[in-house]
Amino acid sequence: MVVTQENVAVNGSKRLTPQEIADVLRERIRVGELRAGDRLPTQAELAEEFGVERGTVRQALRVLQEDGLLTNVSKGSPPRIAEPQPTGGDTPLPTTVGLAPRLTKAFAAPEVCVDVVSHTSETLMLALGEPVRRIYEGSSRPRSIRFRVLLPSREINLAFPVLVGGHTADDPVHERWLAMRNAQAQVLRHNLLALRSVHNIDVSVTFRALPFTPPVKLYLLNGEEALLGYYMLERREEEYDSRTLEMWDALGSESLLFSFEKKSGERDTAFVKESQKWFDALWETITSDLTLS
Repeated sequence: MVVTQENVAVNGSKRLTPQEIADVLRERIRVGELRAGDRLPTQAELAEEFGVERGTVRQALRVLQEDGLLTNVSKGSPPRIAEPQPTGGDTPLPTTVGLAPRLTKAFAAPEVCVDVVSHTSETLMLALGEPVRRIYEGSSRPRSIRFRVLLPSREINLAFPVLVGGHTADDPVHERWLAMRNAQAQVLRHNLLALRSVHNIDVSVTFRALPFTPPVKLYLLNGEEALLGYYMLERREEEYDSRTLEMWDALGSESLLFSFEKKSGERDTAFVKESQKWFDALWETITSDLTLS
């Protein structure tokens, strides 16, 4: 996650951003101070150590989870350091683990083109932390970045998330989803467009609205790789606006991503090409302008 506005503590000293805290913890893991299976300190202990609010610590932990370095984040107890994960495209990994390194690889190209079909852009927003960080530190510098993102329209009755028992006239589940969709997409757009103003990279970020609920998530990277994941529905509860919502929902961050690369043979090449044709057809035909408000 990129934070472009400086955080200043009450005493006037610079307060660490979530990305900076994540970098400190990442280094401790790299040098062996924290080993696979070890528990991290509690959020309260980390907040005290770094002199920040717990919310900042939570964001830092989510960054590390997206990088595949932590497990059991937000499970009610301190997360553990994850076992090393395979990085090859042949092994399907949860989106939280698999997407960030594939995006980082895609950002090494001089011209970055990313097309996405998803339910929200939360996982994409978080996975961009590492490739964007590399641009800021100077180890990566694409000439152009183009993102096209398809998200469900606010005007439709979503297949999920949905209240157990169906839609209601006053639908808090839809209201909650819409607020998340808009906020995450705005952060995604802001973080990418910041690269244009700070590093003079040609950046475009466009969203369009789907007239249906996508049952899968799809990431197309530079026309060379397709990552496909299935949304798995489950019954769960969520607190929202002082209420407990019982809903059918899917945790997209836990969807296994299956990688198809053109270099892997005729079958994968055909899948990437057909997926790109499918995306382009949706983009140019039945989708509509999407307003993030």
